[in-house]
Amino acid sequence: MTASVEYIPVTPIEYPDEDGKPMAEGDVQRKCLVYATTVLEIYFQNHPDVYVAGNLFIYYEKGYPESVVAPDVFVVFGVENRNRRSYKTWEENNQTPDFVLEITSKSTRSKDQGAKKGIYAFLGVREYFQYDPTGDYLNPQLQGLHLVDGNYFPVVANTLPDGISLPSEVLGLELRLEAGKLRFYNPATGQTLLTHEEEAAARQAAEEARQQTEQKAQRLAAKLRELNIDPDSI
Repeated sequence: MTASVEYIPVTPIEYPDEDGKPMAEGDVQRKCLVYATTVLEIYFQNHPDVYVAGNLFIYYEKGYPESVVAPDVFVVFGVENRNRRSYKTWEENNQTPDFVLEITSKSTRSKDQGAKKGIYAFLGVREYFQYDPTGDYLNPQLQGLHLVDGNYFPVVANTLPDGISLPSEVLGLELRLEAGKLRFYNPATGQTLLTHEEEAAARQAAEEARQQTEQKAQRLAAKLRELNIDPDSI
């Protein structure tokens, strides 16, 4: 007599790429998220082993899709810089984010300072920054933490004329709060990181300023000639 074995199919575990919720609570949070992600992507664009992402699911325990967190902005060193639908740590040589930035809002404040903070410490996220673009939920609006022996300690802020600056040793940059607005600043070049649109606008403004200066110089030279004065002799 031949024994029969019933085949029971194994249902594959699903790791959703999205939860159907909006990317950010409002326009202010969304614009800040886009700025931070964009300038960091530009800054690291020539580093094939640095991955920058925003609002992407990070799954950190294989087989347990509920073990997931979605930072607003994060940077991972030592993994391939390529497009992903989600980030699964076991597929990335167990590399977890080195830097995380959360854009705090009314609906995220408790998670950002509670559950997410604990998860990031568990994952070994070396730096965890929070920014409140409206100034309603954090004081000061920009805060940073760095991980020491599994615990987070505040990043010491430096005072600016119109805000504060917090150094990020992980990124080699400064996160600056200037008139309430978050900006990334490169101390090596002395320049603020700009998006491509901001760079184009800055070039246009510089060109317009140059043209205005040139036109003023031409008008002044014409006036001097009317007075029988050679402008080249001045």
